[in-house]
Amino acid sequence: MSRKDWTAPAPLEIERPRLPWWVMLPGKALLVFAPLILGYLLVRLVDFAARRIYRYPVVLLGSLALVWLGLAASWWWVLLATAVLAGLGAVWRWRWPDSFDRVARRQLASEWRRAWVYGRVWRRTMRFSNLVRRAGRSCYYPRVRRVRADGWRDRVSVRLLHGQDPDEFRARADALAHSFGAVSCRVRQDKPRRLWLDLIHADPLRAPIAPPALAELAEVVDLRKVPVGITETGRRWLLRLLGNHVLVVGSTGAGKSSVMWSLLWHLAPAIAAGHVQVFGIDPKGGMELGRAPGLFRRLVFDNGAEAVELLEDLAALMRSRAEAFRRAGSAAWSPSSGSPFVVLVVDELADVVAYQTDRQLKARAVNALQVITSQGRAPGVCVIGQVQDPRKAVIEFRHLFPTKVALRLDEPDQVDLALGDGARERGAAAHEISEDTPGVAWTVVDGRRAVERARAFHITDAHLAELNAYLTAGRPTPLPLPPAPAPAPVLGEAA
Repeated sequence: MSRKDWTAPAPLEIERPRLPWWVMLPGKALLVFAPLILGYLLVRLVDFAARRIYRYPVVLLGSLALVWLGLAASWWWVLLATAVLAGLGAVWRWRWPDSFDRVARRQLASEWRRAWVYGRVWRRTMRFSNLVRRAGRSCYYPRVRRVRADGWRDRVSVRLLHGQDPDEFRARADALAHSFGAVSCRVRQDKPRRLWLDLIHADPLRAPIAPPALAELAEVVDLRKVPVGITETGRRWLLRLLGNHVLVVGSTGAGKSSVMWSLLWHLAPAIAAGHVQVFGIDPKGGMELGRAPGLFRRLVFDNGAEAVELLEDLAALMRSRAEAFRRAGSAAWSPSSGSPFVVLVVDELADVVAYQTDRQLKARAVNALQVITSQGRAPGVCVIGQVQDPRKAVIEFRHLFPTKVALRLDEPDQVDLALGDGARERGAAAHEISEDTPGVAWTVVDGRRAVERARAFHITDAHLAELNAYLTAGRPTPLPLPPAPAPAPVLGEAA
């Protein structure tokens, strides 16, 4: 056999045909992009799990822990762990109810209400309320960021879509309240593209609130934070008197006097010590302020010449104080200035500046009050005015009151007149306050967009009798005052 025969291919061997490159391209592409696809799916899975754990941490993490315990040990251990947790929770609620409510109950209620009350019907409600956006065949929904259940209300944080504004939700607030089974819905702007829906289920201010005992009040009163009542969130309702004026607006029987008496109740130690002097004008013949005359340095029971003279005397006192502080190099009144802080209470302010039939007395009263409210904050003079009608024709200088309090009002338009433009859109529904809850009010402070709902302390005739006795027969020893840089004139003694 020749060498050529050794190298010849086998007679049955054939050459395999090669596939075109375009046939093998999908397989190669799948090998290249498979890790990317798997990575994307893994990221989506982790994001989904993280979002669910963020929204329902107690339920999901607790359930996973119990399932792990059942698989790793025994399901009898799961029953035992559940019973132990229930017992510890019962003891926690019994011994420390506030802590249990704040940490455990609110968190569990928030997770439950997010899943059952809002999660089930959120998209349907947004679609029926025309709060969605459509682009082609796609539909975009506002997203719920978080839910906080406070018992009497649910706070739902919503992320707006591009092109949306809070006014769209305000216009549909009633529909949203009915959709989610709430009594009312308030819309508050939080940040750009974020807002809060306050869905109210009950009124925490339904019951009257008793004031603290006089013996429990601090001797040193902080005039920047004088307690008046309780807010609907459970915090103390504080009003600033130092460098401020307060206008209280409300219809007949709304409880305007409760705000005024609550302020004077907490000022009692400072009044007794001589740190605060209170002057009053009651055009109703003393039917309101005359119930505790021991509070007042000087009290007038009409809106005539004597009331105007008191206003002019206070305006003169204010000017002399300002001059004394200027000479002493002081920019404003302080507790160490040596002069008492002056509070002027005017019940039924409209009777003094609007309904006065004597034009000369009316002009003098308006001029004196405008001078006091425009220049009296720095010298330590504060005006607390009460009025029923907030119209500009009645109180033309209402803008000089930085703090405004609106109790129950008769008409929706009066809310913006009393609290300023846009207050009703921000949730101040003073016209919806029930007649059964006197003392409930909405308050606004200049420079702040937020409106606050609160209820003043319920001051009864027995409280006023106790207050009057405290400031007359049972007056404590006055606290010493530091020497004044320049003595300020003192007005006449109490009438």
